[in-house]
Amino acid sequence: ECGVFNKFYAGKRVFVTGHTGFKGAWLTKWLLQMGAEVGGYSVDIPSEPSLFVELDLKKDMHHHMGDVRNFDELKKQMGEFRPDVVFHLAAQAYVRRSYADPVNTFSTNLMGTVNLLEAIRGVKSVQSAVIVTTDKCYLNNETGKPFVEDDKLGGSDPYSASKATAEIAFSSYYKSFFASGQGARIGSARAGN
Repeated sequence: ECGVFNKFYAGKRVFVTGHTGFKGAWLTKWLLQMGAEVGGYSVDIPSEPSLFVELDLKKDMHHHMGDVRNFDELKKQMGEFRPDVVFHLAAQAYVRRSYADPVNTFSTNLMGTVNLLEAIRGVKSVQSAVIVTTDKCYLNNETGKPFVEDDKLGGSDPYSASKATAEIAFSSYYKSFFASGQGARIGSARAGN
């Protein structure tokens, strides 16, 4: 039953980074079905075929193509949209690509997250935000046991390491700027496949 979610999101303005990706497109579709007004911010449409294109989401939302590494544009778009809620899913999400282009991976996953957190600080309409990383942010000792939130962060490949650093940046921002209850309430979610 989605009744509680429907009531919460109906009429809310929700800003989604990475809305053209697989998870972002599903989240956008769900938010629209619950009556939210959705603003999206993504650097590209990352696949062919694309769920975002197949669902024709562009017609039902505020769609903007932009890079989370561009702080000024990100803050401008977020400020103009005036969201109540933010979901951050924008990322360079491919392990193999992280080996071929580690600089882009770190700059997108770490600095894109820092830029988003800083933009949230400057956009006073934001009441809550969820920063999505990955279960690959944990140091994997190949023990086969499931990870828990208190496990050590790490990663030997650039993708995993970039997501671990994004979690560290999130923790720093949370403790430095959000833990006191001033401003938005933020949380981190570590998604898995």
